[in-house]
Order: sequence, then structure tokens, then C-alpha cells
Amino acid sequence: MDGKDLLMSASPGVSSNAEHDAADLAQFGYKQELRRGLGMFSSWAVAFSYISPSTGIFTLFALGLTTLGGVFIWTWPVVALGQFIIALNFAEVTSHYPIAGSVFQWTKYLSTRTYSWFTGWIYFFAGVLTVTAVVATLPLAFIPALNGLGWHSLGLTLHTELIVALITLVVITVLNIYGVRLVALINNTGVIFEILGMFVFALILMAFHNHQGFHVVTNSVGIPVNGSTFLAAMFMSLFVIYGFDTASTLAEETRDPRRAAPKAVLYSIIGAFIIGGVFLLGTLVAIPNMHTAITNAWSPANIIEANFSTGFATIYLLVVSAAIFVCCLSIMAATIRLCFGMSRDNTLPFSKPLSRVSPGLHTPVWTCIVVALLAAVPFIQYSGAGTIAIAATAMIYFSYFLGNIAILRARARGWPKTRAPFHLGGWGMVVNIVGLIYGGAMLINFAWPRAASNPKPEQTVIGGVQQLNFHIDFLNKIPILWTVFVFIVLIGVIYYLAVGRKKEFAPVIAPAGDDAPLVEAAPHDPAAQPEG
Repeated sequence: MDGKDLLMSASPGVSSNAEHDAADLAQFGYKQELRRGLGMFSSWAVAFSYISPSTGIFTLFALGLTTLGGVFIWTWPVVALGQFIIALNFAEVTSHYPIAGSVFQWTKYLSTRTYSWFTGWIYFFAGVLTVTAVVATLPLAFIPALNGLGWHSLGLTLHTELIVALITLVVITVLNIYGVRLVALINNTGVIFEILGMFVFALILMAFHNHQGFHVVTNSVGIPVNGSTFLAAMFMSLFVIYGFDTASTLAEETRDPRRAAPKAVLYSIIGAFIIGGVFLLGTLVAIPNMHTAITNAWSPANIIEANFSTGFATIYLLVVSAAIFVCCLSIMAATIRLCFGMSRDNTLPFSKPLSRVSPGLHTPVWTCIVVALLAAVPFIQYSGAGTIAIAATAMIYFSYFLGNIAILRARARGWPKTRAPFHLGGWGMVVNIVGLIYGGAMLINFAWPRAASNPKPEQTVIGGVQQLNFHIDFLNKIPILWTVFVFIVLIGVIYYLAVGRKKEFAPVIAPAGDDAPLVEAAPHDPAAQPEG
């Protein structure tokens, strides 16, 4: 944790500040149950760790490289700019509603009860799939590192990746159960290592292992550079730069969240763009032979091992593994807070136990366990981190899109009438519209059926073996993202129509000095009871 975090108990002003933050939260109708121990740096660090350039780059670097050669690096600034525009919109809403739940909470205040429920439902499962994707990414760096330490019996096979991923899932669940302060302490340390490791290492590659020259960024190695290939190559960048709203999701555990959380949201994208961009450039120039790298779908681990001695490569892969592990922690922490926020409002199945906070640990223990169990489901038939990452990213972008629609509708109705610490002023509507145009274009890109980014199960063939098989012929002929999306939405529709709409949700309350909620309140049903 940063120095302010560690000294919080020694500072005479901290108690009054904590009371102020708790009183602010109480105006939304919630009592302070989670431990409010995150400072500005910790809030930023958690959001940066969710983005984690090293994690996303290790997951889908091969996809970008094989789709567009060195030219795929130009997808990085395009995606970063688009996401920063969306983050600007989210930062303003965060400053008005600093409560656990991010997109769900914003739509709850700015839209209808049904709309906010479905937005939260989709965002929750997007978070769960992201947990699965990142724990599946860790083996891509950790297993080669173990090989470098002499553990050569561990091959980089799907079976070995699965075992390491499941162990990682168990460990991060236990750490999240033991509280946000422990997670933040590990996270802050890991972020420093990730920044120093990626940045310094990239400079070393550019200075001493520059095989391609900087003109590699214009070298597509004969692959046609057009709209289609560029859009497909964007998937690595799209998978990396999201999750910046984690700072919003952990607002109830952040000190002075109306000011700190919006800054953390924006700074996390800026930091990830700079660090990730330098690392991408250093990695590309260090490829000894582009044709070999593309033919064999090299990952950054292959490039590291091709340029350094076994000892140095192993050390660096261990640093990257630590960064990815920290990313796993942060993403699970954010998903847990979203689940907790929705359950506290009595919107999810089994809301009562999921909203219960351990008085000693100050964490929702059952929520931690349930998120872990749901994240383990895709491992029943594991087909690689890349496949899971594609589904997770698309679902996240869809929930962001739904959130932006709700915010735009609210702006059209005059929101915000009051001024939060972070505000866009007259630029709010413009930023909102541009963000929707960008988000809509990316959703079409995600949904487009193509083997590289939205394959059919029958196209997931490695070594002559189909890796993903639903054992239902027509499902194996449908692009994976379509099946995942329809399944999650269908389950949500069934639950909401059968149970959800009949439940009495928590009242939507805004502070007296802020805009009144725009949500259409559901009629009160005296017979409705919170779910046990």
C-alpha cells in the first residue's frame, strides 16, 4: 500500500475523513461495511492492474502478430484513445455515484430498473469470464519460467495450463477473502515490478537486441493492410485496455472517492498506454526473424527466450508472471464488488448470503467463493486463454455500451444539474456520443464471424484435434461469441421474468445535494421479501 495507506491510523485527520466518506455513503442508503483503506495510488494501482498490459499482451500478442505483422502496433493508440473517451464519460459519473458496482450502479440511477438489472447481469458475467481468461494467461509466462528453473517435465500443454490456472484461481480467492488491504499491498508491489520490468526491459531490447529496426512498425511481412485485417488485429489491444472502471467499483473502499476514483480511472489508461506501448515496440524490434515468428505464432515468451540467456529470461518471465498474478487479484476483486453491490440491492439469486460481509475480515466471503466457482465453469472444456479472452472482452464492451446509452439518455434529460468534483461541463454530451460511436463499432467488430477473433467451435483445431466441442452439431457451427452471449442473456431473461422482477429491490437514494435519481421506481410490493 502507498505511504498514506500505511500511515492512515497515525494521521489525526484520517478519522474525520473516514467519517465524512462513511456519511457520504450513508446518503445513498448504505452503511460502511467494507474497509475504506485505499488511497489515490492504491486506487490507481488496482485499475492499472486490471488493465495490466503484460497480461493482455501475453494472451493475444500472437493473434495481432499473425494478423498484421509489425503494423498491428498501430491498433494500440487507436484503442487507447477510444477507451480514454469512454473513461472520461465514466469518470464524471463515478464522481456523482462513488459506490460499489460501477456500470450497474450508474444505470440504476440513470435508467430503468429492468435496464439496470440486465446491464449489471451482463457486466457481472463479463467479469467472471475475465477472471477465467487472466488465470488462464498466467501459465503462458509461468510455465516457461519454471522450465527455465529446471522443471522441464512441465510442457506448455492445455492440460498443464489448466492445472496452473485452477491453482491460481484458488489462491486469488483465498487472498480476496482475507481483505482488500492485503490485496492492495500485494497489488501495489506487483504494479511497481510490472512498470519497472516492462519499461526497463523494453528499453534493453531496443538498445541491445534491435533485430528489426524501428521500421518494423510499417512491416506487415506481406500481409495485406486493410480495414478487415486492422480490425482483426485490434483484438489484442481491445483485450488489454479495459477494466479502468475498477477504481469506480472499489469506490466504497477508497478515501475521498469522488475525487480519487475519477483520477484513478483516467490515469490508469494513460499509464497502461505508455508502459504497454513501449513494451510492444521493444518486443517487436527484438524478433530475430519475422517470418519464423509469424509462422510459429510466437508469444512474448518466445521472443524473450530467443534474445537472452536462460537465467535472465527466467527472471524476466517470473517478473511477468507476478504482474499477471496481480492482474488476476485485481480483476477478481472488482468482480466480487460488483456481485456484492448487486446482491446488496437484492437483485441477484441468493442475494442475502452474497451481500453478507464478514465482520472480522470486512469482505463478502460467500461472494468470493461464488465468483470463483463460476469462473471455473469454462475450464470444464478448456480450449485456451485466447478463446475465453475474446468472449470476456466482447461482453465487457457490450456492458460499457449499455452504460453509455443510459448516461446519454440521462444527459438528454438534463443530467447532471449539479456539479461533481470531476465534471466535463458542456463537453459531456460530445464525449458521450463519440464514445457510443466507438463502442458500437467495436461491438460489430467483436461479433463479426472470423476464425481469428470469433471462431466457430469446429474451427478451434490444434494438431488435428478440435479444442472446443459443445457436442451439439449446430452449436459447433455457430461463432463462439454468439453462443456465449445468447446463453448468458437467455438465462438472465428466464431468471428476471420468473423471479427477478417480483423481488423488492433496494430503494434508489441520492444525496440531497446531488441530482435526483432518474430511475423509474418499481411499484412497492408489500409481499415481496429480500431473497434468502
